[in-house]
Amino acid sequence: MIKILIFCLFISFDLISKFLIKNYLELNQTIKFNSFFDLVYIQNYGVSFGLFSGTVSHWFLITVALLVVLLIIYLMFISNKKLEKQAYFIIIIGAIANILDRTINTYVVDFISIHYNNFYWPAFNLADIYITIGIIMLIMSFFKVSKENK
Repeated sequence: MIKILIFCLFISFDLISKFLIKNYLELNQTIKFNSFFDLVYIQNYGVSFGLFSGTVSHWFLITVALLVVLLIIYLMFISNKKLEKQAYFIIIIGAIANILDRTINTYVVDFISIHYNNFYWPAFNLADIYITIGIIMLIMSFFKVSKENK
């Protein structure tokens, strides 16, 4: 029950944040917060960092993403490590949130911009943060020695 609640809350946070950005900022509009953080409304028609933007259809990207999610669900169920299962769960939440956004808009709304002087990291969103946290947890789980292996 708690996993369903977490799943729904995290996806809601992501989709609501994207809705607010899309409806209150103009495309490419930037709101500066400080010297390293801005909000900016970007429409990402590609995958991570805009790769393959304009070269493949959004339905192809949705199909591939769904296949990846199915693979991750399988890996989550066969895993016997708690941290690894949690990591997969968080990655799935982020992936599904971006799939829903792409299905609704034909693109993914990115809006978080981190930079230092003129060095900008590509804009991203909450779902991307979920995926990144999940990947970090997954890497940690690979290095964590379980008590059974000692």
